[in-house]
Amino acid sequence: MEFETYDDAYNYYNCYAREVGFRVRVKNSWFKRNSKEKYGAVLCCSSQGFKRIKDVNRLRKETRTGCPAMVRMRLVESMRWRVLEVALEHNHLLGSKLHKSIKKINGGSTKRKVSSTDGEVRKIKLYRALVIDSGGQTRLSAREVKTFPELPNQLNLKKGDAQAIYNYFCRMQLTNPSFFYSMDLNDEGHLRNVFWIDARSRASCSYFVDSIFVDNSYLSGKYEIPLVTFVGTNHHGQSVLLGCGLLSGETTESYLWLFKTWLHCIPGRMSPQTIITDRCKFLEKAIAQMFPKSHHCFSLVHIMRRIPEKLGGLGNYDAIRKAFGKAVYDSMKVIEFEAAWGYMIQLVGVSDHEWLRSLYEDRLKWVPVYLKDAYFAGIGENLHPFFDKYIHKQTPLKEFLDKYELALHKKHKEETLADIESRSASALALRSRCSFELQLSKVYTRELFKKFQFEVEEMYSCFNTMQIHVDGPIVIFLVKERVLLGEGNRREVRDYEVLYNRSGSEVRCICSRFNFSGYLCRHALCVLNFNGVEEVPGRYVLSRWRKDYKRMYVPSDHGSGEAVVDATDRVEWLNRLHRSALRIVEEGLGSVEGYDAALQAFEESLNRVHEVEERVNV
Repeated sequence: MEFETYDDAYNYYNCYAREVGFRVRVKNSWFKRNSKEKYGAVLCCSSQGFKRIKDVNRLRKETRTGCPAMVRMRLVESMRWRVLEVALEHNHLLGSKLHKSIKKINGGSTKRKVSSTDGEVRKIKLYRALVIDSGGQTRLSAREVKTFPELPNQLNLKKGDAQAIYNYFCRMQLTNPSFFYSMDLNDEGHLRNVFWIDARSRASCSYFVDSIFVDNSYLSGKYEIPLVTFVGTNHHGQSVLLGCGLLSGETTESYLWLFKTWLHCIPGRMSPQTIITDRCKFLEKAIAQMFPKSHHCFSLVHIMRRIPEKLGGLGNYDAIRKAFGKAVYDSMKVIEFEAAWGYMIQLVGVSDHEWLRSLYEDRLKWVPVYLKDAYFAGIGENLHPFFDKYIHKQTPLKEFLDKYELALHKKHKEETLADIESRSASALALRSRCSFELQLSKVYTRELFKKFQFEVEEMYSCFNTMQIHVDGPIVIFLVKERVLLGEGNRREVRDYEVLYNRSGSEVRCICSRFNFSGYLCRHALCVLNFNGVEEVPGRYVLSRWRKDYKRMYVPSDHGSGEAVVDATDRVEWLNRLHRSALRIVEEGLGSVEGYDAALQAFEESLNRVHEVEERVNV
């Protein structure tokens, strides 16, 4: 951490000491030669060290225990005070009301107790409201935290929850590089909203923030934990966590605070192309304001799950449910959806059914036929709550913080194993002589190749590819397919229109599989094959699905071109160093030899950095 002044650093540590339960004293101070300007200090627990024998007052009980707790800090080139070393462990009991830390003012000998009520509140708020980034700067001070009077007053925390949150964040800061958290306070200094993101999730934001799912189901579902999660999809089609928040309530202002804080962690502050959420007017307003260029969609999965609840009481429920699904999933054109929806409304027999009416009004945000120009990267197929197996409605916050790490460890292990499997194993067995299958077996991760391989196999259910319209280089083809229906093995023939641009190798199918899932459908592949194209055009082989994606792509905070490093922005330093180190980690997973080489490279680099630091500090 860094602070603007020595007093800010002292006050921060002093406020921490008050809450933990110990006193602070200044162990050492260093001043510039021929000047009273301080450039270094060590603050320690008042129980540090031992009194000399001649100084011992036999009438007073010895209070020093040789306690190791301390912080060492130094004035650096940016004229900020940087914390260089921290020891948090004490070797004695801590009290909850030790509030008499003493501080020397301006290097003088006068000792002063901080007794002003305003001063107490200001310092405590400074300590609690800091947005802490372990890799760099202190983002906000108490006076910079915006307050929203209309927000719910504070988080509904039980006894011990606030301390559990704080303890968890302190531990993560020390053990997890690039860990970031932020706390939002109300006017009374009470905790209102919280956001945090660990190092692995921050790295995932560099790669997989193109399409995200903002899951507020724990908050809107009145769970014990008012949790909101940011979820993306990695190159194996697995869910990845991109950040977490605890909100005091569902308001536009709460979501705005959450989005602004999350955006600080995104390289280059890049907005997602597509954001999927449940239907919520507060979320909708916040996203429109914070991400005006993003395509905001409602989760089709969540809407379909509510059909039994919303329509189950109707007399002809089974027929209505089937008609609803047919209108949503089988409509290839808007006119087809409108007709199918009208038929379903007739089955309901109530033209003003409130839930159906509101769905129809919002149809542009959730019905697939209206979303063919949106980009989903397959995330719409995987919208289960990230902590689904770890949280129930009564899970307490302290238990969740323990399960949080277990869940992330399991997810990270699954991704690592999938990386190793995709990169080290030989290509999957080919199931056809199609050149497309051979081409992408060498490129895609194993899981994505399996999905694409299924499309290649289903090319054989398509037949009678023919031209129906020609306009210069642009040709529209009609591809017939025998589609397998849900009941039994019955199939029906359906027509799919595919646009093909001979001059630009552009191919677009009316089913929009590429936009929804990120790879070409069987109908588009048939048209390419019909026109003698032997490889899938590069524009349709997305880098995010490549098995070497993380190795070949190092995102920059400045977009394309060589990034210019800000000499004062330590957060940027950390982001770039972390991404570079991640490339070595990814390469080292390929083999035992690669692992040994990566480990040796890290050790050699660390030794070189230590040598530089020693020269700088001389």
